[in-house]
Amino acid sequence: MTDQYPPQNPYGQQPGDQSKPSGQYGQPGQYGQPGQYGGPGDGHTPQYGAPAPTGPGGEPPLWAPWYGISFPKAFVRFWKKYVRFDGRASRSEYWWWALWSVIASIVLNILDGILASATGSTVTTSGSGSVGFSTMSTNPVASLPSTLWGLATLLPSIALLMRRLHDANLSGWWWLLAFIPILGWIALLVMVLQSSKPEGQRFDRPERG
Repeated sequence: MTDQYPPQNPYGQQPGDQSKPSGQYGQPGQYGQPGQYGGPGDGHTPQYGAPAPTGPGGEPPLWAPWYGISFPKAFVRFWKKYVRFDGRASRSEYWWWALWSVIASIVLNILDGILASATGSTVTTSGSGSVGFSTMSTNPVASLPSTLWGLATLLPSIALLMRRLHDANLSGWWWLLAFIPILGWIALLVMVLQSSKPEGQRFDRPERG
């Protein structure tokens, strides 16, 4: 799963315009110096097109998107940003979690089936408007694992979807299209498939860490 990094040319600056170095605000320097994106004492809005800073091990801070994140780290980052509705999420962050969600749904459906057999109840599995599947049982105990998983991932899944929309420079509130069957889901799919837009930095909140 790869991402196309946002253009490094500052937003609104014409190609060849060297009046301000790309990815910098104010004076030249490295990330973290005064006058830089997210640097101490920097009260300015960051320039569009500035590359996201990285911390130890090359991991971006939680307020920044992680382009080219790996499959295992996407799982961890999902839980770290449990209800972070601000900021952005790269396509790899979003789709790696989608794969995790499908895998978890399959495992939980199998577990629900085992519990249903043990309790003598029946379980039906159906598709969902979001990633994964849902199960229903004549015995609430049999569908308890799927129910708990659904409750645990509901808010962070909405938050991730909003961050992915932000990364495409779209309002996160477009996620409400999920309540419109078929057409709303198709529209959302088109939106989350869009590449990263540097203008999406307006949704970042570096002060939150």
